[in-house]
Amino acid sequence: MAEKKLLILFGPPAVGKMTVGKELSASTGMKLFHNHMTIELVLPFFEFGSPPYWRLVKTFRQMIMEEVAQSDLPGLIFTYVWALDQESDHQFLQRVVDIFRQHGAAIYFVELQATLEERLARNKTAFRLSQKPSKQDVAWSEQNLLELEANYQMNSAGDLVVDGHYWKLDNTHLTPAAAAQQIRAHFRW
Repeated sequence: MAEKKLLILFGPPAVGKMTVGKELSASTGMKLFHNHMTIELVLPFFEFGSPPYWRLVKTFRQMIMEEVAQSDLPGLIFTYVWALDQESDHQFLQRVVDIFRQHGAAIYFVELQATLEERLARNKTAFRLSQKPSKQDVAWSEQNLLELEANYQMNSAGDLVVDGHYWKLDNTHLTPAAAAQQIRAHFRW
């Protein structure tokens, strides 16, 4: 059996994490766990950012990751908007890595980057809106994207130090399939 993998696919909102992750999932057999799967589950019950919201999102994510890490699945692709200047985000991802590392998984990080103009266009795509109901208020979603961009470090200079293999990919002009192909080629999967 091949070594289990954890791929943390990160970058700013609407950079293409979910669509690239979907292509990678189809070609690797790894399961895609995009971060909105838990967000959308909890939002009908609790307001975004409230203490019950965060407790449930964190609990569901941890439980799913623990189960996948100890299962016979080939691995997990987890998408995440990582505010690189926030210690809490670093700590969260280290906990995710630790869960998988305890079960012998190889750890990979892929940072996606695209121009703001391209991300604003991607923010309105039908697939994105179908998978992320909370983004269907496009005016709000666009404002949120711009606020995150202004207030947090959404991308590195390509020299990020992480606990695993790391690669940065500018996917501004790539289809999700082409980006997935380049990721697989880079890591020789």
